[in-house]
Amino acid sequence: MIDNLKKILNEDQDPKAIEKITSKLENLLMSNEEIGYIAVQKKPAITVFPDSIVVTNKRIILCKPKNLGLSMEFMDYDWDDIAGTFVKEGFLGADFSFSTKTDLTHTVEYLPKNQARKLYTYAKEQLDILKNGVETNLNLVSNTSVEIEEVLTEEVTDFAEILPVVQDTEIEEPISSQEKKLSEFTKEELFDKLNNYKKLLDNGLILQGEYDKLKNEILPFL
Repeated sequence: MIDNLKKILNEDQDPKAIEKITSKLENLLMSNEEIGYIAVQKKPAITVFPDSIVVTNKRIILCKPKNLGLSMEFMDYDWDDIAGTFVKEGFLGADFSFSTKTDLTHTVEYLPKNQARKLYTYAKEQLDILKNGVETNLNLVSNTSVEIEEVLTEEVTDFAEILPVVQDTEIEEPISSQEKKLSEFTKEELFDKLNNYKKLLDNGLILQGEYDKLKNEILPFL
C-alpha cells in the first residue's frame, strides 16, 4: 500500500511512520475506499507514539496508539457527518480540528503546518463534492462550512476564512471577465499576479491544476 501513497508523501513525513499506519489500516478500508492523505503528530519533545489522522474519500479516521504502541484505537466519521474543518497555526505547529453535525469537535495537535494544510485542502475538496452534488457513495449534505484559522502566537490574533469552492459553472463568468482585462496590465503587474498564485499553491490553498490554468491565462500576455 505504501507504493500507492508515494505521491502524497512530502519532506515533512516519515515514510516508516506512514507505512506503519497504513499496514494497520489495510484491513479496515472499505470497498472502493482510497486514502487521500495522512498526517502524523510531531510534538516539540520526542513523540514515541504519535497520534495521526487519516482522510479517505469516504471518512476521517483518528488513530491513537494504546498500550505503549502495541495496539491502536481507531475512531472514524463519515464525510456526511462532518459539519466543518479548521486549522489553527502557531509557532510549534498546527492544530487540525473537525466538527460533526452532533456538535462534537475533535482536534489533533502539533501537526506540521504543511501536513495540516494538506489535510484542510483534501477535506475542503470532499465537502465540496458533497455540497455540489457530485456523484458519490455518500449522502448529500447542505450548509457545509470550511474555514481556516491562522494565529501568530498561542492566542488568536488574526483570522482568515476560506469559503468552500463553488461549482465551475459559477466561477466561469468572473474568470472570463478577468481574461478580458489581462491585456490592460503591465508586464510587472502580470508577474506579480503570477507570483501571488504561486504562493497560494505553495501554501496549499489552491490545487496544481488551478495554478496551471491561471498561469496559462497570464503567459500569453508576458
